[in-house]
Amino acid sequence: MFLEIKKLAGRAQNVQTVVCPPFVFLSPMSKLVSGHRAVLGAQDVFYERNGAYTGEVSPSQLLGLGVNYVILGHSERREMGETDAFVGRKVGTALKDGLVTILCVGERVRDDAGVFLDTIKSQLEVSLADIPRRYFLNLVVVYEPLWTISTHASGTESPEDMLQMSIFIRKTLGNLCGKDIAVKIPILHGGSVDETNIAGYISRGGVNGALVGKASLRPEIFGKIIKIANELQLEGWRA
Repeated sequence: MFLEIKKLAGRAQNVQTVVCPPFVFLSPMSKLVSGHRAVLGAQDVFYERNGAYTGEVSPSQLLGLGVNYVILGHSERREMGETDAFVGRKVGTALKDGLVTILCVGERVRDDAGVFLDTIKSQLEVSLADIPRRYFLNLVVVYEPLWTISTHASGTESPEDMLQMSIFIRKTLGNLCGKDIAVKIPILHGGSVDETNIAGYISRGGVNGALVGKASLRPEIFGKIIKIANELQLEGWRA
């Protein structure tokens, strides 16, 4: 499957595709990577560089496989009990060790009073506390609204709503690392992305790409998403 995605990604000269398989597949798949259009990322990493931590995977082990990206704070990990502070420990270690860190944030429910914005702000502030400014250049932020991706999804995020969230996230990042760096941090959408909505999110939602879930398991659908993002980049949209 990776070879097929690699072939599709190779045709998209204006976007980069990061495939994040389970740990057990990283080693064999790393031997198939060539170039930079389709590269590997991990789904998690531990917050200690070394020591006796049976079952955990350190940043150096990922880097040793040629893996340079890692997803942290994913909604499924948070559902398993990971707190913002725990995610923050991982983020700090990952960034300082040179991993491009894909940090996921998102609320469980969307309320009319706007309290959900406090949730997003807190997730960013706690997860990125005490991170030196220079490390933010290796950060990617994913907005992952749980209410759009759960089994009992209650709705979808419109591109216009995503634009407002993108502005809010970037403003919060600006308070943490400065506006000059915040404007360079890619923001991705991670709520049930597929070939029918990716164009809207990129062209009208203020995002630079997407964290694709189940649609990535279908090469024909994933290929369409890559193609659309690539074409929008040609038209002047940053993806």
